[in-house]
Amino acid sequence: MRKTIKIWMIGAAAVLLTSCGGHKFQVTGSITGAQDSLLYFENVGLNGIEEIGHTTLDADGHFDFSAEAPDAPEFYRLRISNQIINVAIDSTETVTITAQYPQMATQYEVSGSENNQKIKELALKQIAFQAQAIALEQNGNMSPDEVRDSLGRMLRAYKEDVKSNYIFPAPYASYSYFALFQTLGPWLIFDPKSNADDVKVFAAVATSWDTFHPGALRGENLHNIAIEGMKNVRIIEARNQPRQIEQSKVVEAGVIDIVLNDNHGKTRRLTDLKGKVVLLDFHIFAMDESPARILMMRELYNKYHSEGLEIYQVSLDPDEHFWKQQTAALPWISVRDGDGIRSPRLAIYNIQAVPDYFIIDRGNNLVKRAEQMTDLESEIKKLL
Repeated sequence: MRKTIKIWMIGAAAVLLTSCGGHKFQVTGSITGAQDSLLYFENVGLNGIEEIGHTTLDADGHFDFSAEAPDAPEFYRLRISNQIINVAIDSTETVTITAQYPQMATQYEVSGSENNQKIKELALKQIAFQAQAIALEQNGNMSPDEVRDSLGRMLRAYKEDVKSNYIFPAPYASYSYFALFQTLGPWLIFDPKSNADDVKVFAAVATSWDTFHPGALRGENLHNIAIEGMKNVRIIEARNQPRQIEQSKVVEAGVIDIVLNDNHGKTRRLTDLKGKVVLLDFHIFAMDESPARILMMRELYNKYHSEGLEIYQVSLDPDEHFWKQQTAALPWISVRDGDGIRSPRLAIYNIQAVPDYFIIDRGNNLVKRAEQMTDLESEIKKLL
């Protein structure tokens, strides 16, 4: 079960070291201008920083570290004092880095790894952004409101650049994971706790990691962060959502209609199911409990569909392709709400947590919601 959520805000992604059966990776190169300095090679893990090795640099600054190759991409760093070079490792690759101390964090070259070249680009962007933000805050000619507005514009532009040019083109890449955990001061640039758009970015990377790196602890951690963020955003927006329901949205039978496209592109109206007993289910397939919940619904559907039971399932998953994959073999009506956790339908139905469900009788009357039922099957049987 995905329970633990940990975020390390150190300008690098966070992962746990795993073994790959004795195969090695290598990080080698030289750092000039640092004779007699201690160079540390460290793993940046979900549980903190762990030293892998260290060496005292000589006049030419040569170093050579190796360690067990990971099963999934991992993050490490080279460090002298507070100067850091972030390194991502995929399997048994060799990464070569040349740098100059004491500006090694910004003046270094990397070869043998596109991921690490992108990480360098992102690190330099972050450093430049931080410098601009500091200069803005120290500008005595601007009012606090002007500083805040300007910083907001800079932040939005930075995130758009990183999303468009790094994360969305390759959400499976190590540098995309790295980008999610960049910081401005003590704060994550991408806010997975209360910003709906940023939560979608986390979810996109999490879903991609599930596909390309199944079973990776980092992917599971991303899922936890994304799902927790979805819940937070939904609660925040539900509080701000007007509770008034437009009269035009209430049909005479007493159920609020839902009109969405199903996984085959067909428009499906909830009220078209009049004459059937309907289980209206709001669901997120990326959640841990989804497989068990779908199994339970399959059993109900198989037992009672011939007697008049139908399931109208509304997915709130942000990734449409993932949703279509998950619903391809389901026999009931599967629709997706593109507004996700920001959907006004959640407020209209007063949904405080997902998953949630309702039962609707043959006359299109909403009878009960989940919290009012102790035995869903018996409640369905009463209405059939």
